[in-house]
Amino acid sequence: MSAVHSIIGISAEIIALRALIKTVGPSDATALILGDSGTGKELVANALHDCSLRNKGPFIPVNCGAIPKDLLESELFGHKRGSFTGAISDRKGRFQLADKGTLFLDEIGDMSMDLQVKLLRVLQERTVDPVGSLSSIPIDVRVVAATHQNIEVLVDEGRFRKDLYYRLNIMPIEVRPLAERVEDIPLLIEHFAKQQAKALQTPISISPASMKLLLAYDWPGNVRELSNLISRYTALYAQQEVDLREVPSSMIPVGMRAILNQTVSDAVFSAQEPQRKDTVEQGFTLQSVASSSESEGFGEVERLITLAQGGGVFPSEGVMLKQHLLEMEKRLIQQALNKAAGNVSQTARLLNLQRTTLIEKINKYGLSKSA
Repeated sequence: MSAVHSIIGISAEIIALRALIKTVGPSDATALILGDSGTGKELVANALHDCSLRNKGPFIPVNCGAIPKDLLESELFGHKRGSFTGAISDRKGRFQLADKGTLFLDEIGDMSMDLQVKLLRVLQERTVDPVGSLSSIPIDVRVVAATHQNIEVLVDEGRFRKDLYYRLNIMPIEVRPLAERVEDIPLLIEHFAKQQAKALQTPISISPASMKLLLAYDWPGNVRELSNLISRYTALYAQQEVDLREVPSSMIPVGMRAILNQTVSDAVFSAQEPQRKDTVEQGFTLQSVASSSESEGFGEVERLITLAQGGGVFPSEGVMLKQHLLEMEKRLIQQALNKAAGNVSQTARLLNLQRTTLIEKINKYGLSKSA
């Protein structure tokens, strides 16, 4: 199986992702892969390399967040013997090791500002300066970077260089969270079950009732969490059909356990669609927000909504528009969270927001995800 076809799924998002990889793979353009942790960003980077003209060369991954800052420069650019304590010999850096191939810089958002300056120079000059060296070494490398963070927010906060962002973001590629492409879950379960089954063993299967629960779950850990869960159940229930209602609660993710324990979870195990679909298809009205705001002491918000709808008399002293709009946004998000029973992906769809944007706003306002 080629690397691009190892990206499993039938959702429109995955089909479009595979097509994009095939289109831009042959290019040498720098790519920036964006997506939550566990969505498979390294798999995408590997597929880009596999579709490139460099696929005979090495694919070298580096996790910028896992290597101490004082060692990352040496890891990336190499060093000369005696350049620092412990440097007992010359050592090639990852850029040199990736020559004629692809260097994958994962978690680029964790890179320190001073190292960002040096990386920018490497991308511009196509040379590296090993630590302790007086001469530059030419390199022939395609760079693919990835992060789970919102780089634009980091730029605005002064924690990521704008010029480096523009240099990396020539080809942006977004990997959607698993909760936003639930139609891929059955295929992924089948894939991981076959992968985990030992030779000549029958892979585990998931009961229809349990499958509905898996489709209703939020998957905060994304594909990685699903893969780990299938590994767990393969070890516990080899060659069996797994019914989550019979699995010890300690072996079920906390969020999934909460769905299972809800009184409304009977609907999840019925022949009807999961509750999440009904929730997503419902919307909000300004009146409902105003009613909620009034009951919680936000009469000013209600009056602003009334004015916006053409009612009431505009006050002669004016209104604090920005403050009220922020308050309305806060109340809308909380109402959506309550309606979606704390499910972030459902809430994002209700509000037509990106999931990462919604999470930032939840943290900004200190909102509760519990219904």
